[in-house]
Amino acid sequence: MSEKILTVKDLRISFETFQGEVQAIRGVDFSLQQGETLAIVGESGSGKTVTTRAIMRLLSNNALMKGGEVIYQGENLLDKSERQMQKIRGKKIAMIFQDPMTSLNPTMKIGHQIAEGMLKHLKMSKSEAYQRAEELLTLVGIPDAHTRMKQYPHQFSGGQRQRIVIAIALSCQPDILIADEPTTALDVTIQAQIIELMKKIQEETKTSIIFITHDLGVVANVADKVAVMYAGQIVEYGLVDEIFYNPQHPYTWGLLCSMPTVDTEGGLYTIKGTPPNLLDPPVGDAFALRSEYALKIDFVKEPPKFQVSKTHYARTWLLDDKAPKVRPPQAIVERQKLFVKGEVLDAERS
Repeated sequence: MSEKILTVKDLRISFETFQGEVQAIRGVDFSLQQGETLAIVGESGSGKTVTTRAIMRLLSNNALMKGGEVIYQGENLLDKSERQMQKIRGKKIAMIFQDPMTSLNPTMKIGHQIAEGMLKHLKMSKSEAYQRAEELLTLVGIPDAHTRMKQYPHQFSGGQRQRIVIAIALSCQPDILIADEPTTALDVTIQAQIIELMKKIQEETKTSIIFITHDLGVVANVADKVAVMYAGQIVEYGLVDEIFYNPQHPYTWGLLCSMPTVDTEGGLYTIKGTPPNLLDPPVGDAFALRSEYALKIDFVKEPPKFQVSKTHYARTWLLDDKAPKVRPPQAIVERQKLFVKGEVLDAERS
């Protein structure tokens, strides 16, 4: 069994704004094993990026840590000083951001940008760092790496710049790689190439990856486990096949039904309404106002974690023994039939 490398416990984060205190993260728990990929999915504003930036301690000045722990190598990262975190960022935990152009220095040659972290954290000589930088450029699929080391970011395509950002993130061989929507700005063909590259690198390096996305199609291709976030909480968590083929939360049903497939005809399914205002979070289940499956208790009391299996839980009162039996959307019923029969297909992975 692989070693647990990161544990997030009851993470709670607010932001001070002119309107008041926004309760952005409300009791998030998850763990990450060595060599595992955890995908965090949900609509914009659900708390995906804030959660992972908290791990890196890269939150804005108006952030308020209200509670919780981020345990890495037996120590709580939230207790560490900024100087201590500087030794961890890049070296032990690295991040790939959504837009590579904001991550790259336009005035600095690519070779130096990749070598910079190794010179700082690994105390390599300049020649060693530059040699390793060239190897990393080749690893991430940039042809003629020796020549291109001397070029600037604007001389590369969008897909190539994202590959360079991945090379920088991998330069110090981190234990954990956080990828914040790394394929969103790329076309579908380049997206697929970047996903394959990350899978290949993970197999070779045993790096653990936290992959943030709103695209469930991407999730099927990369994840071992999935955390579904809504209104600052993880509402469902499980192995990728459990989330795709045996989903239990109405929000997860909505996300899956919104996915286009080869069989999709006419308009796509959409989740009605908008996420709640976290200046004043709703009482009970935050998704209740948007759910056609909401029960009376959903507007009164927040649901606990109901265990579906050893690896799967969901926060929905529909799983309570006293709840009425409801029929999910037909598309979900068809998925669950495959799961029950043990015939989980690779349709999303093709």
